[in-house]
Amino acid sequence: MRAPSLKSLRFAAVLGLMFGALSLGEARAANPLELNFWLSGPRYDGNVADCDKALPTIATQFWEKESSFWNSPLKITGFSAVHETAFRPWQSDNIPRRYCTGDAMLNDGKVRKVHFSIIEDGGFAGYGQGVEWCVVGLDRNWAYNPACRAARP
Repeated sequence: MRAPSLKSLRFAAVLGLMFGALSLGEARAANPLELNFWLSGPRYDGNVADCDKALPTIATQFWEKESSFWNSPLKITGFSAVHETAFRPWQSDNIPRRYCTGDAMLNDGKVRKVHFSIIEDGGFAGYGQGVEWCVVGLDRNWAYNPACRAARP
């Protein structure tokens, strides 16, 4: 491979010095084109579905998780005593969430508590409502431990 010529090395050095000198100027405020205008932030309406609307999603996701990751035949066969525990429990500027709890009947005959939240704009890529849930005693990866406490408000 050929070594760079002396002329090209000089040109590169002069070019580097010029760009370096340009960056030594004083700091200035952003001009109007550099500002983040039109990005006023998220606007939440607080339109979050009722607790009952999330139950089919929870049953499906529970079955998928148990069968795919834990090689378990467990399924949720029904829900009872589902009720809201909190709605927007923090400041009004936070993402609106509805917290619910209920009893889930599993196909092994056991009834377990399920805690879940419905999140406005919490679906895939921020589209639609998302659901986060935890079945007490079956949080095998300890994501909401202890006893699904992190899934409650």
